Amino acid sequence: MSDLRVPVRIPSVRRERGLWAACAAAALALAALSDLAPHRVWGLTAALGYAAAAFTASRAVAVAGAVVLPLGVLLATGLAQLEVAVVERAGDRLAATGGPYLPAPSAVADFNPYLPGMAVFGLLPGDARWWTGAVFAGALAAAAGRSGRTAWLVACPVVAMPLCVGGTDLPVVGLMCLGTVLAGRRRSWQAGLVLGVAAALKWTAWPALAVACALLAVRSGGRPAGRFAAVALGTGAVAVVPFLLADPGGFHANVVAFPLGLGAAASPAASPLPGHLLAAYVPGGTVIALSLLAVSALLLALSLCVRPPFTVRAAADRLALGLGLAMSLMPATRFGYLVYPLVLWALPRCGARPAPVPRKAIS
Repeated sequence: MSDLRVPVRIPSVRRERGLWAACAAAALALAALSDLAPHRVWGLTAALGYAAAAFTASRAVAVAGAVVLPLGVLLATGLAQLEVAVVERAGDRLAATGGPYLPAPSAVADFNPYLPGMAVFGLLPGDARWWTGAVFAGALAAAAGRSGRTAWLVACPVVAMPLCVGGTDLPVVGLMCLGTVLAGRRRSWQAGLVLGVAAALKWTAWPALAVACALLAVRSGGRPAGRFAAVALGTGAVAVVPFLLADPGGFHANVVAFPLGLGAAASPAASPLPGHLLAAYVPGGTVIALSLLAVSALLLALSLCVRPPFTVRAAADRLALGLGLAMSLMPATRFGYLVYPLVLWALPRCGARPAPVPRKAIS
C-alpha cells in the first residue's frame, strides 16, 4: 500500500518545497534591495521561516516563519512602516479633538490618507498591527469557510510582509472579500454592513459596493440589491460625512489630494507603475493618468451593466481586474497595492466549493 502512495505524494511535496524556496529567495531579495528597515528585518527573518517551510513542506511552518516570527521581532524592536504611526496618531487626534485629520498638513508624515474609520485601529490598545491583522484574518476565515488552503495566501510574501510591517490595505481587502461572499449567499444586509465598514476605511473599497450590488441584483433581484445599497451607503456615510462636513478642507487635503499625488507634499507611493511613470516623466502626465483611471472606472461600471457577475468567483475576478487597473494607473501608487487583486483573485479559489444556484434565481 505504501508503494502506491509514494508517486502520488512526491510531486505535491516537491511543489510545496519549491514554492517556499522561491518565497525565501524573494524575501532575501527584498532585504538586500529595500532601504526601509522594517522591510529588511522582515526579509531576513522571513527568509529563515520560508527556508524551514521548504525543508518541512509545511504550510504551518511557513505562516509561523513568515508572519508570527517576523512580527514578534518587529514589535520587539519597535520597527514599523509609517502607516502604523499615521493610524495611531489619527486615533489619538480622534480621541482628543473629535477628528482624525490635521487641518493643514505639510510634511509627508502629517497626512492621513485614510477615511475616518481607519482611525479606530489607532484608538484600540496596543500596536495597531494587532487589530488590522485580526480583522484581515477574521474576515478571511469567515469568507473562506472550513478550508486550510488559505494558509498559502497568508504566508505569501505579498500578504505576509504587510501583516508584519503594518499595511493598512489588508483589513480593507479582507472585508471586501467577506462582503462579496455574503452577497453571493444572498445575505444582503449583512453584505451591506461589511462593505459599508470597508468603505469607511479606505476609498479602495468603494468599487466593491458596485460589484456586490450587481451580483445581488442578478441573483436575487432588485429589492435585495436595493437593501444592500441602502445599508452599505448608509454605513459608509455615517462614518465619513460628519468628518467631511466638520473640516472639508482638511478632509480634501488628506483623503483626496494626497493619495492622487495632488497634495502639498509628494506621496512616498512611487513604484514604477504606468500611472506614476506618466505623472513623473510625461508633460501633463498626471492629468493623463487620472483620465485613464476615470475611463477604467467607467468601463468597470459598464461591464457590470452589460454582463453582471453571477457567481462569487466572477464578482471577485471582476473586482480584481478593476482594482488592478486602478492601482496601476494611480499617479501615486506602490507595488504593495497589488495585494488587492491578488487576494480577491485567490480567495474564491481557496475556499469551499460554493453551493449550487437554484435555477429559479436565473433571470
